Amino acid sequence: MTRRLPPARRARGLDVSLAIVNIVLLLIFFFLATGRLLNPVGPDIELSETTVLPLDILPTPILIVDEDGGWELDGAPLAPDLLGAAVETLDAPARLHLLIDRGAPAHALLDLVARPELSEVELRLVTLHRRGLRQ
Repeated sequence: MTRRLPPARRARGLDVSLAIVNIVLLLIFFFLATGRLLNPVGPDIELSETTVLPLDILPTPILIVDEDGGWELDGAPLAPDLLGAAVETLDAPARLHLLIDRGAPAHALLDLVARPELSEVELRLVTLHRRGLRQ
């Protein structure tokens, strides 16, 4: 008489997919919570901002357009009507650096760049790196 052996049982593996999903969700919540704590956003926070720039660290010649729409060329006030005369005094090849207030409307920059006096001038936009202060 022959006896049959019972069928071999397959070893059950642990299902780790639920654990992985839980860990990922916890990480997402962690980064959302700590990111909000480290970079709070609210009306009571005042960020520091430079209002007066030393001209010796800026490239020259530089045309600075302030938030009120006033122009300065290398620290001297400049009327918009005199831009053509100021451009003619630039060394060849004519290059002009432009620093405009970050709160200025986009059309102010586009109108300035589209001026016919600047058609032959190489314009370079100057930006300021803003660093947050840690306490």
